[in-house]
Amino acid sequence: MDDLTNESLKRHIREARLKFTSMGATYFAGVLNDNFFRQCALLMAVAAGKSHLQGYATVIFTLPFILFAAAAGFCADRFSKRSIIIASKILELIAMLFAAIGICYLNWVLIMVTLLIMGLQSTLFGPALRSTIPKLYPAEYVVKANAIIRTLSTGAILAGIAIAGVVLDREGAVGEVPLGRVLAASSVVGIALFGLFVSLGVPKFPAASPKACFPWFGPLNSLITLYKVRCDSLLTIAITAKAFFWFIGSLQILIINELGMEQFGLTKTLTSALIVVELMGIAIGSLLSPFLAKGKRWYRVLGPAAVTMAVCMFIVSIVPHLPDFMQKWTLIGSLGILGVAGGMYSVPLASFLQVRPSADVKGRVIAASMFADFTGILISGAAFSLLNAMKIRPSSSFAFQGAMVTAVAIWLLSVLPKRRNDA
Repeated sequence: MDDLTNESLKRHIREARLKFTSMGATYFAGVLNDNFFRQCALLMAVAAGKSHLQGYATVIFTLPFILFAAAAGFCADRFSKRSIIIASKILELIAMLFAAIGICYLNWVLIMVTLLIMGLQSTLFGPALRSTIPKLYPAEYVVKANAIIRTLSTGAILAGIAIAGVVLDREGAVGEVPLGRVLAASSVVGIALFGLFVSLGVPKFPAASPKACFPWFGPLNSLITLYKVRCDSLLTIAITAKAFFWFIGSLQILIINELGMEQFGLTKTLTSALIVVELMGIAIGSLLSPFLAKGKRWYRVLGPAAVTMAVCMFIVSIVPHLPDFMQKWTLIGSLGILGVAGGMYSVPLASFLQVRPSADVKGRVIAASMFADFTGILISGAAFSLLNAMKIRPSSSFAFQGAMVTAVAIWLLSVLPKRRNDA
């Protein structure tokens, strides 16, 4: 691949375009269905007066990522990636058939089982698809291909969360089942069918490592890697700060659903829109981060970004005490700025984790970092359940989050200046 001329490189990219389109469409459909179904489940839980189920749902969906991440990586190396992708899409379709019944009849056991299966499906699907890109394209184009996939992922997350509220708010009924739930059930099955269909166009390559050994120790392997990383202080700080971001981000989605529907009496559509505003802010912050996090001291943006996030969280916590005419726009503005600061905080961390580790351990370090991220998400579900059990108002929960982010900001501002020589 390295010897390709510019002309042959362009020709290779053109020839791979249709296969990459199938991969992109498959990935988009999977992320869209994940986020649409999960947001539907969370909104229905709040509407049914079962807000505590949001925490359980987050734990159930995240658990497979922690337990089976190493096994998913093994499958992606041991078997044909195309076979893994198609098998995972078949699993998704089966899960969504059960989900459709659960959504229509508010069967929470079926919904929770589906979340568990979808977590497992996503765990298997991700490594297989992402590791196909370097086989499809020459090294010169892999970064751009990954950027396209990341853009599709962001769009799918935004669309899934935004559409969930709109669909569930539809009025009317089909028999005794509300129209919104019927449309949601039909949508998850339809998206799964589309994803399975386009996955058939994913290119087939031989297994990368047919003799790979199964990682029987699973999560323990990730913990051992994290322990070894402690010798690199800046890398340890980056992994910790990134995992904390995922913890806070996941906790906020759960709290915003309750904040919008229960505390402010918003519709499902407007409640989902609040999350979309924050996610759009993250996208803007992600675009700004390369201009702010430059050079060896890229990390200088982390402390100020964390301080900004904390301030926005404290502002959200006092919104109920503001005059009515100020509440909506203060809430939207605070969440938007919070998202921008979050993007400026998270992207430099993710980029550093891709370049800092040496080539021989890069994959293991990135996998261990993802393990830490999903552990943070798992803890967020438990934290939400605890806050819910304590009957703490959603706006007050933002003050609690603001205090935690303030502590992290102080930690970052105090330790990072000491790391000038190991950047």
